[in-house]
Amino acid sequence: MELPVFSPNLESSQKMNNTTSEFSPSDLDSIRQFIQSSLQEDIGEGDHTSRASIPENAQGKAKLLIKEKGILAGVNLAEMIFNETDPALQVSTFIQDGQTVAPGDIVLEVNGNERSILLAERLVLNCMQRMSGIATATRHYADLIKNTHTRLLDTRKTTPGMRLLEKWAVRLGGGHNHRIGLYDMILLKDNHVDYAGGVREAILSTKKYLAETKKDLKVEIEVRNLSELSEVLETGHVNRILLDNFNPADLKKAVDLIGTRYETEASGGITESNIRGYAETGVNFISVGALTHSIKSLDMSLKAVK
Repeated sequence: MELPVFSPNLESSQKMNNTTSEFSPSDLDSIRQFIQSSLQEDIGEGDHTSRASIPENAQGKAKLLIKEKGILAGVNLAEMIFNETDPALQVSTFIQDGQTVAPGDIVLEVNGNERSILLAERLVLNCMQRMSGIATATRHYADLIKNTHTRLLDTRKTTPGMRLLEKWAVRLGGGHNHRIGLYDMILLKDNHVDYAGGVREAILSTKKYLAETKKDLKVEIEVRNLSELSEVLETGHVNRILLDNFNPADLKKAVDLIGTRYETEASGGITESNIRGYAETGVNFISVGALTHSIKSLDMSLKAVK
């Protein structure tokens, strides 16, 4: 059984809507397109190994086995991948997304055409291993700032084509998503400020743009020092201030200066060894790019059951 070219199927779309109600229809379409293009990239003109060694209609079963302790992510996605590969495949899930797993745990079993199982195998593992690695790292960082008022955020430092999946994994690990992309929030970073001619110019230009386009977008601005912060406080017209590469002592000063007028976010130079100190300054958010760009995938495998 070969599926050399993929086209959207209604049954797969329905299943995705049943298991991922948090996603918009356009997000679901994007995930489905990711699955289809990823499968096509792998299959090309056909899986010659399976064609050569396995009868076309052979039926079998495989189990997804955990080999390392961590936080599970990507189970719902795996169900989508199996279903998109072959709607006749039957998946039984034993452990849900967001749960802690340990070596020897069996996450799911898949029954059906053996060639179809092998077509889906690598994409399922690639996605689940990376998503689970992200969820595991996120849970670790989130636990480090537990019992503070600070929320952990991700960034746009994601793998091209996998942003929705990686940000999904952050949520499963107990973190929160910053903006998804360039379209759903305005974030005036250092380069925007420099190109615009300064803090005040960047803010006022943004205010004019939003008025002219009638866009309802939150505005955040990055500041590099207390001088730039003073300029933001004098100008106003923002929702959140990103305090970039501040040490904890200066961050505390900045947070106290801002008070409750604007949301505050810390970023830059924050690691697992110092994140607690940053959170204890009272900053509202801490964004950590390492959640998605510097993680170790969680070890797991898909094994045939005979």
